[in-house]
Amino acid sequence: MKQLQQLSRRCGGLFSRRLFFYLLISLIVSLSLVVVYYGASFAPGLRLSDDSVTEGSDPVFLPLVHSFDLSTVSSPDPHFLNSFPVCDQRFSELIPCMDRNLIYQLKMKLNLSVMEHYERHCPPPNRRYNCLIPPPPGYRIPIRWPESRDEVWRMNIPHTHLAFDKSDQHWMVVRGDKINFPGGGTHFHTGADKYIAHIAQMLKFPSGNLSNGGNIRTVLDVGCGVASFGAYLLTIDIIAMSLAPNDVHENQIQFALERGIPSTLGVLGTKRLPYPSRSFDLAHCSRCRIDWIQRDGILLLELDRILRPGGYFVYSSPEAYALDEKNQKIWNAMSDLVRKMCWKIASKKNQTVIWVKPLSNGCFSRRDSGVQPPLCSSEDDPDAVWNVAMKACIFPYSKRVNRAKGSELVPWPQRLTAPPPRLEEIGVSSEKYHEDNEIWHWRVIQYWKYLGSEVDNNSFRNVMDMGANLGGFAAALANKDAWVMNVIPVNESSKLKIIYDRGLIGTIHDWCESFSTYPRTYELLHAWFVFSHVELQGCSLEDLLIEMDRILRPHGFVIIRDRPPVVTYVRRYLKALKWDAWSFEFEPGADSLSSGEERVLFARKGLWTDNSVSL
Repeated sequence: MKQLQQLSRRCGGLFSRRLFFYLLISLIVSLSLVVVYYGASFAPGLRLSDDSVTEGSDPVFLPLVHSFDLSTVSSPDPHFLNSFPVCDQRFSELIPCMDRNLIYQLKMKLNLSVMEHYERHCPPPNRRYNCLIPPPPGYRIPIRWPESRDEVWRMNIPHTHLAFDKSDQHWMVVRGDKINFPGGGTHFHTGADKYIAHIAQMLKFPSGNLSNGGNIRTVLDVGCGVASFGAYLLTIDIIAMSLAPNDVHENQIQFALERGIPSTLGVLGTKRLPYPSRSFDLAHCSRCRIDWIQRDGILLLELDRILRPGGYFVYSSPEAYALDEKNQKIWNAMSDLVRKMCWKIASKKNQTVIWVKPLSNGCFSRRDSGVQPPLCSSEDDPDAVWNVAMKACIFPYSKRVNRAKGSELVPWPQRLTAPPPRLEEIGVSSEKYHEDNEIWHWRVIQYWKYLGSEVDNNSFRNVMDMGANLGGFAAALANKDAWVMNVIPVNESSKLKIIYDRGLIGTIHDWCESFSTYPRTYELLHAWFVFSHVELQGCSLEDLLIEMDRILRPHGFVIIRDRPPVVTYVRRYLKALKWDAWSFEFEPGADSLSSGEERVLFARKGLWTDNSVSL
């Protein structure tokens, strides 16, 4: 009996050890599957080195590949991918820094009442996607400008709720496989062109032309809808930055960009808009549903910051004309606020009021002591805009502007090439400015020579210069039927004021992060030493390539001008990015803007549908 009990204990122990062994194996396999699944779903952007994975980070978010020393790119490297994974179709409209799913996942504590949830909130490195964004099913190469102003392919933006929500306002109409844009808006049902002419008549401009002989060139359209106001301004040589958030009408900016109209995602919330002081000749709000008197008028004061001396604010909203108690109360409060800001009514008629900003500081000196809003501190830089909180104060003019009683800008189109007065603020001489323009003129001629038969006159409409410097590349495209989003790096932000003084538009951005736009936005991306700058910041070149792919349209082109090792490195990823539909590389001639050896790489993105496993 005792022997049987001993045998039983031995067998039980053996059984327990085997059971523990099998359970351990099962646990390891299960954990491996979890790692594979979540690593695919939430893998980060591709990092520069192992050091970029912080201590204590969750192992399921480790990067898939790494970058290496660019000096070794000529040698074979097994870490280069033949293909990047493809995102799931549900990410076909992903805007990484405006992804509300991320806000929910990370449980961010945001103040909804001041629109914080519509501002930029970029994913941390361990939450970046490293997959290519697929086009939606049925995607077609966009209709070309100028036809695209009035119609787009329905399947490229398969969202029609705006057509029904705004059916009485003629924003857009669904017709078969296309969506048409009659040119209407909330306060201009009969058409943006007639509304624009009406504004010019209110201001008594010659010939009823809102450009006023080229003195009004840059416009900010706040709460722009599908940007029909900006579309029709283009016919009179006015360029508008059409601005709207990714809100309940979440595809309005996507429609605007598909149409080929300059526009961007953004919101008047808690941060300054990414534009320097005195950028716009006119700001416009047509039923934009903004509470202008909230927080001591901080949003209206932000408009004041970016308007030029003598700039206009065109406001079409019930508060300007309705006689009910609620609207009258808002109107009285708003009128009191703008009076203290020294704005005056230039014209008021029917549903629209137009205020004008003062030309000098004279009015401010005549205000009573302690009147609100106060003047901003002299230590507060009005041109600092990258992640800078708004302030409820008024920026007085500099001594020069106050003395000149204006911006001293010449009318458009002379404004494009005339040296702007603010050049001296960034330490650039008129001679260097003219030289920059001349060099970019010849560089663009060379680009088009090599692009040759691959492009025609209207191949490009939406263009981005990812490192715009003084705007020479955009100026050289002035004779093309295109518009350029001039992007200035954060560490060179003072140059953006030159972009706007030239009558061009642009923004500040850090290319270590994703850009605030929808996928498939631009037909041409120009990157002059952008990759070298990103490398110096310690950020991933692969992340930048994946981001460029996200915002580049199928059949769109990239022009990468950089150091030879960088260009060689990028070229090895063309197949993985599906940019190998056509490519060409050459060594440009040296000029005074050259920084040592340079190479230029052209590549074209293909239109693809991927049936492989998506992430």
